[in-house]
Formats: sequence, structure tokens, C-alpha cells
Amino acid sequence: MVSVLSLCSKLDMSNIEKWIGNFRYDLGCSGCDSVSTVLVYLYGKLGNVDKSREIFEQISSDGKRSVLSWNAMIGAYFQNGCALDGLCLFRLMMELNCCYPNHVTMVSVLSACTQVGDLDLGLWVHEYMKGSRQKSCLLSNANLATTLIDMYSKCRSLESARDVFDQLIVKDVVSFNAMIMGLAINGKGKEALELFSQMLELNLHPNAGTFLSLLCACSQKGRQIFKEMSQCFRISPKLEHYASYIDLLARVGYVEEALQVAMSMPFKPNNFVWGALFGGCMLHNRLELAQIISSILVEVDPNNSAGYVMLSNTYAIDHHWSAISRLRLSMKEKVVVKQPGCSWINIDGVVHEFLAGSSSHPQTESLHSVLQVLLKEMKLTTQLVPALVDDAIVILTDHSSPLCECGWKGLSEANRIVRSAADGCYFQECSGY
Repeated sequence: MVSVLSLCSKLDMSNIEKWIGNFRYDLGCSGCDSVSTVLVYLYGKLGNVDKSREIFEQISSDGKRSVLSWNAMIGAYFQNGCALDGLCLFRLMMELNCCYPNHVTMVSVLSACTQVGDLDLGLWVHEYMKGSRQKSCLLSNANLATTLIDMYSKCRSLESARDVFDQLIVKDVVSFNAMIMGLAINGKGKEALELFSQMLELNLHPNAGTFLSLLCACSQKGRQIFKEMSQCFRISPKLEHYASYIDLLARVGYVEEALQVAMSMPFKPNNFVWGALFGGCMLHNRLELAQIISSILVEVDPNNSAGYVMLSNTYAIDHHWSAISRLRLSMKEKVVVKQPGCSWINIDGVVHEFLAGSSSHPQTESLHSVLQVLLKEMKLTTQLVPALVDDAIVILTDHSSPLCECGWKGLSEANRIVRSAADGCYFQECSGY
């Protein structure tokens, strides 16, 4: 039965959800720990993480002596964006000392650390693996090594990422791609190109991921890289390559060329393409074109708030307050809801999460009091038009980053190191004030 359930992971999850329920009811296998572990995994893949946890709690003490059940539940949390819950479960596993984590556990934990910016736990995992029976995994397991490289790179610890890469016994294309991307996101374009040259010297053939990393790294040689991708290496660019190339052109000011590439590519432009074009227009003061692009994005994806936010920004620059009001009304009529943002801060090894519009943090009330004081000061000292004051109120009270900043000042003391992260952003490290 375990084998049958495992094969279900390759099927359309929506078609087997009912079958899973019938299976458990008919066979009464809640006491079968192996089957329950697979069901934890399957429900996690379905997005029903609460059901996964319910079944996980039904696994016996003997069943939880196997790391497989813990891996299934931690993985379910991470796959469904519940990184902090996954990390809490990992800490519980270590406290209970019921089993030893393996490389699969650590890959999930490191991925969660990357998401919330928990560099301290990431460092602990690395040191634990160095001192455990699985030390050889660090030198030979490419999946674990690339996850470590990714975590260190995105937490701005590039030297540690490079150390992991250099110590790998066998370096393959995947590990090179991870290191090139790590250099790219830290602004080390020259070093990324040098590493790509080393990769070619080792007769490793680059793949689509390699060129995506290179396009993120290089603004000066972007055209050459994009051309060589198909002409020299016979790799057809995918939509993500076009989006990255368009973003590269738009950011350096070649907005018309970027728009021409978007219109001529063999794919329908998606949100990322239009967003890249919009960002280039705003960066280089091409406001008329920015307004056109944001209007197109609203038409293409009317249920996505991104286009409305972009269009509202262009209206605000031109002081078209009535247009902003109409746009907001249109969003309400179409029931367009902005996806709540999330920010994290790490203080003394403890990660605090702030979700926009949520009051889940125990100090939310005091943090909102600080924001209210700021709002009063703004109203007294500025002559902003009502629409801008309203926007400021929304930004300060309904967004996660201001809460995160207040959390830093409210929860930390002087001279502490505080790391902060937010959705779509990499991590900042700053000293206490």
C-alpha cells in the first residue's frame, strides 16, 4: 500500500484527494505509520498542511523514531510557505532526540532558513553536519551543497558560500549554477563570468539555468550572453530567459529595445515581462510608456493587484488623484485583493514574522501605537493632499515592512546585529541603533 500511495504523487493531486479519504476510511490504516507518513507527504503536496499535521500527530512514538515522518511534515510546511512552522518542528525533533536528521531534513531546513533569513540556524546546521556521521555529505552531496550555497548567498554571506563550493569533491553544472547565481545576486558580475569560464575549461556543458544566472549577473555583456546561448551552445531561450534579458535592457535604459524584444519573442509576455518593462520606464522617467504598460498589465491579468499598483503609482506621479480613486473603486468592484506581504527579523537567533494586515505577533498592539504616532507627526508637519495621506496610512498600517522596522526598534537593544528579510527581497544586516 505504501508503494501504491507513493506512486500517487506522480498523478494529478486533485483527482486523488477523494480517493485518499476513502482509502483511510475503508482500510482503517491510521495506525500504519508507514502509510501515514506517505499521506502526510501527499496532503502536503495537495496544499492541505493542516491535514498533514493532523495525520503526523497520529503517528506512533515508534513511528516517529524514523526521520522519514519528520522529513515528510517539515517538507510539507516548507512547500506550502510555512517556513517558521517547519523550523519549529525541526527544533522539536532535535529536542526530543528521537532520531537523527539526514541530508533530506537539512535541505528542507536550509531552504526554510533562506526564506526567512535565519542565518544563525543555517550556520548551526552547517556546523552540525560537519561534526556528524554525515560529514561526507557536505563534500559529495550536490543537493545539500547547492542548498547551502543558496542560503549563504541570499543571506549575504558570500565568502561562506564560496567556501562550500570550493570544498566540493565533484563540481557539476548544478553546483556551478548555484555559485554563479550567488555571485550575481550579490553584484559580483565579473566574478560570475570568471566562474563561467572555469566551468567551460572543465568541459562542463552549460544548461538553461546557467544562462539564467549569467543574465542576472551581467548588464554589460547581456546581449552577447543572450546571443551565444542559442548560437554557440544550442540552448533555446525560455520565457524566463527573455524576461531576465528584457529586465537587463530596461534597467540600463534601452527601454525601446526591451519592448521590441518583448513584442517579438515566441512567448506571450507575462507579469514578469511587463513588470520588468515598467520598472525600466520608472527608473528612466518614461512615465507615459509606464502608464501604457501598467494599463496593459491590468487588461492582461485583471485579477492580479500588481498592475493596479503600478498604474496607481504612475497616476500619483502625475497628481491624477481622481484617476487613483476610480482605480481603487474598480479594484473593489472586481474584488481584486492584494496578496499580503510578509517580513521577518532575526534578533538574537529568534525569528519574528510580520504579516501585512495580521495581528498574530504578540507585540502588534504596541507596534501599531508607534505607527500611529508617526502618522500624527506626518499630518502635522506635511501639507500632503488627502490622497497621499491616505496612501501613507495604508503603507504604514497595512504593510509588513513598517511593522518589521518598528519590531527591530521595539524588540532589539543597542549594538545587536539584526537581520531583516521581506517577500521578494534579499537580506539586510544592520547594527542596533
